[in-house]
Amino acid sequence: MTGWSPLLESLPPEGRRRLFALAGPRSFPTGSRLFEEGEAADRFWLIRSGAVALDVYVPGRRAQVVETLGPGQQVGWSWIFPPYQWHLGATAVETVRAWEFDATEVRGLCAADTGLGYEIMRRSAAVIADRLQATRLRLLDLYASDGSASS
Repeated sequence: MTGWSPLLESLPPEGRRRLFALAGPRSFPTGSRLFEEGEAADRFWLIRSGAVALDVYVPGRRAQVVETLGPGQQVGWSWIFPPYQWHLGATAVETVRAWEFDATEVRGLCAADTGLGYEIMRRSAAVIADRLQATRLRLLDLYASDGSASS
């Protein structure tokens, strides 16, 4: 397992081993939908190869891509907080190979080993902050480019 994601890069080897004991390989062909906004968020992925576009529903428009993720990046953070529903949608824009993690099992690991849990949640919080900023910037671009933004 090379090319660690930010979620894993500085975890101690034993922490990575315990987390990956919960992972399984998963593939998504180009064009397949990983999840829809509002669906149950019961897993997440670390991309090994390929690309995933994250999108947000905008009333009166087609879904707007807010970020594209590639190798080493984490897809999904909505599994962390109740009510465990996706806040965005996701589509494979290139064939994706990823490690898939069951959210319930990872939350259980975090609860059982609070030190490891803290480190996983701290890294996931950084992903959340990055995604929220990317979404904000993309929506500002979207509305500014069509003249809908006011000064």
